[in-house]
Amino acid sequence: MISRWSRRYVLVSAVFLTAWQAGVVVGLPRRTEVILGLFGFVLHVIFGKAYSLVPTYFDRTVAFPYAPAVQFPLVAVGTGGLVASSLGVGPPWIGAASAILWSIGIGTFLFTLAWTIRENPTGRETATGDANAERRPVDRLANGFVPVALLYLLIGTYETLAVYTALPPFLDGYPPQVTHLLATGTAGVMLFALGFRMLPRFMVAHPPRWLVGVVLSTGAVGPVLLAAGLGSGWLFQVGALVQAVAVAGFAVAVGTLYIRSDRRRVGFYGVLAGAGFGVLAITLGLLFAFSRMLPSLVLAHLRLNLLGFLGLTIVGVTYQFYPPAVGNLPGASNRSAFYSVIALAGGLLAQLVGIGAEVPPVTNLGHVLALGGSLLFLYLIVAALDAR
Repeated sequence: MISRWSRRYVLVSAVFLTAWQAGVVVGLPRRTEVILGLFGFVLHVIFGKAYSLVPTYFDRTVAFPYAPAVQFPLVAVGTGGLVASSLGVGPPWIGAASAILWSIGIGTFLFTLAWTIRENPTGRETATGDANAERRPVDRLANGFVPVALLYLLIGTYETLAVYTALPPFLDGYPPQVTHLLATGTAGVMLFALGFRMLPRFMVAHPPRWLVGVVLSTGAVGPVLLAAGLGSGWLFQVGALVQAVAVAGFAVAVGTLYIRSDRRRVGFYGVLAGAGFGVLAITLGLLFAFSRMLPSLVLAHLRLNLLGFLGLTIVGVTYQFYPPAVGNLPGASNRSAFYSVIALAGGLLAQLVGIGAEVPPVTNLGHVLALGGSLLFLYLIVAALDAR
């Protein structure tokens, strides 16, 4: 049951990715982009894979097997309602109602995982077999930061509710703060933690152990500093530096794993591209923190993080879990998957150049390329899931 619902989350995530890129082509507002890209695409796939991976990595089984089915309509419908609210569609109360639905779904997710790992909260029991005994130190370290990601999800969800309802916010009630809590906090820390468990096994290599500790510790601290100091001041600068260390360190770890690996899989190219875009994203972030906030590049920074760093990494890892070549539909192959990664990465690069140089035709070309890559990704996921 868990694996079946996990696949459904992944499929809906791919649908949200495609809807996001279609929205970019027609010029949807930035807030709508955030909801489609973060709440829809990124977080749905994290929910689906967390239900299957976190209990396994903590040597446990899901405490409530029906939890994914209960959460699914709550977060999917809640996200759709938040999209409608951001576009001014529907009655005035749709934003608050959707945020409440979303929050109930998140509560289901958090309670289920918390109850599942309650007797092993730090993840010291890793289910790592004796054949991989040398991986246990990294596995235990990575497990220990999963609760940090869940804590960020809890805080980010409360702040989301505060934006749409009368609840008093912890911070300033500024939507970009919520974005940073959920994107760099929840998604980023979960990516680092689960990534250091998955990627070494996918590539049959070992990352530098000291680097794993640096990435996880800075990745856990950076998001709260960014959210609290967002926009200006020394706290914002410290947060940008700390987060830069985490993302750059992860990029070095991914590159090291790839170099040390004898395996070459199409999904690895997505993960490498995601790491590269992460470095570009933190470069812009440091520019904002230590120089000036350039309005024309804020959107580029958003897309570099959501579509580049998080998005392409998710695409690459998804191709590992659901190999394109097993798909039953025409054209499903590793080559098609490679083209989807090239289209997404190339489209994002074109957008970055077009936005930075203020050349709209180049930006528009990037939009179309990214839409094509997302459509191909969705097609390959449908093909792979159909084969299962």
